[in-house]
Amino acid sequence: MLHKFERSILVFLVLSLCGCQVGPDYQRPKLAMPTHYKEAPPGWKTAEPRDAMDKGSWWLVFNDPDLNLLMEKVNVSNQNIIVAVAQYREAVASLAQSESYYLPTLTVDANVNRQKTASDVVGVLTRSSVFDQYTPNAAIAWAPDLFGAVGRAVEAARAGAQASAAQIAETRLSMQATLAQTYFQLRAADLIQKFLDDTVFAYKKSLQLTKNQYASGIASRLAIVQAESQLQTAETAALDNGIIRAQYEHAIAVLIGETPEQFILSSRQLELSIPSIPLEIPASLLERRPDIAAAERTLVQANANIGVAVAAYFPLLNLTGNYGWQANVFQHLFHYPTLMWALGATVTETIFDGGLRRAQEESARAIYDQNVATYKQTVLSALQNVEDNLVALRVLDAEVTVQNAAVTTADRALEITMNQYNAGIVDYANVIQAQTTAYNAKGSAIDIYSRRLVASVGLIQALGGGWNTDAVPNLQCTTAVLY
Repeated sequence: MLHKFERSILVFLVLSLCGCQVGPDYQRPKLAMPTHYKEAPPGWKTAEPRDAMDKGSWWLVFNDPDLNLLMEKVNVSNQNIIVAVAQYREAVASLAQSESYYLPTLTVDANVNRQKTASDVVGVLTRSSVFDQYTPNAAIAWAPDLFGAVGRAVEAARAGAQASAAQIAETRLSMQATLAQTYFQLRAADLIQKFLDDTVFAYKKSLQLTKNQYASGIASRLAIVQAESQLQTAETAALDNGIIRAQYEHAIAVLIGETPEQFILSSRQLELSIPSIPLEIPASLLERRPDIAAAERTLVQANANIGVAVAAYFPLLNLTGNYGWQANVFQHLFHYPTLMWALGATVTETIFDGGLRRAQEESARAIYDQNVATYKQTVLSALQNVEDNLVALRVLDAEVTVQNAAVTTADRALEITMNQYNAGIVDYANVIQAQTTAYNAKGSAIDIYSRRLVASVGLIQALGGGWNTDAVPNLQCTTAVLY
């Protein structure tokens, strides 16, 4: 038969197991997502399945071996990714701390004392004595989660860890995209360098031709000066392009976790086709973008923290227990007469706190509202990213045809002008004009090619890079451990 006090303790235990969680349950904010992309190519349809893009290793669609090797390094050695991984580990450890409050705290101690009693107590002489005292003891303390404060704290910590996991994916995708775009800009600088070197070579031939004509009395001294000025300008541009390429190379070195002094990327002429990027409906961004997933999990965390604040209004139950022995003679230590135990329960309720709990609840709700707005803004920004890169690709694709025709026309005009100059029909000013037009046309064509590659990477990044919310870890009560 249970003692009355023991029955009370049992009732408290049953209540704790049946405890409820106060505070609002999370619901995803409603968003008015568009049904299609405004800037999508005419006649596009949803890509199902997305077999054209590798899930995760999206850069493989460009089929560039140098880029593939660099991506292997950025995934391992980029310092921003390493920071994000460490932050995730910290968040998982925080979840473990929160889960530990579900369980009781068990402590053991053993005290051994030797003491002497006083021989003069309030003027009365007594016989002093010296004795030993042995006290092994075990204590247990537990605060049952009656109103869900611990549950909401665990919910918040779990959402925070999941947000941190999504942030790893967002950081990795951002670093990968930055690397790819910087790499393509470097390769564009290689193309421009080849173009400028060819231009310098052509201008040197023009200068020599002009000098020969001047010696023959066909050209004027002014033509030589004009040809020299044009050549020097081209040589300056060829030298200046080296600064741009070197800066891109330095940026790539830092992205892959190396010092600029260590890293060298040999010059190479890039000949890549622009990949076709498969599209899905805009609503898929909610599942494909790691930054959106991180923003939503942060919102879940803020919602759970409201529950933590609301739980503070309710009483707190603490259960304690002690079990041990106390004896003055070690041989008697574990005999029944030396056994001692205690069970206790304390219920604490704050009657007046000067508005502290109300302020904490209002603060939690305000933080939640902030995160709702942040989540919605993240979604809007994601839609903007996709539309921006779609329109860039669409317009640049149209520009390619026009610019290629402009290059052909400019080359033809230069050829005609050079023939006329050689025949003495026009002066060198016409040659300079024709060469400048051809120079600008070819430079623009390379720029358009580079921008198309960069925009392709931007679109892949805007679509989530093949990532999916299924990659977010579940983290369901896997970290609480008894020690």
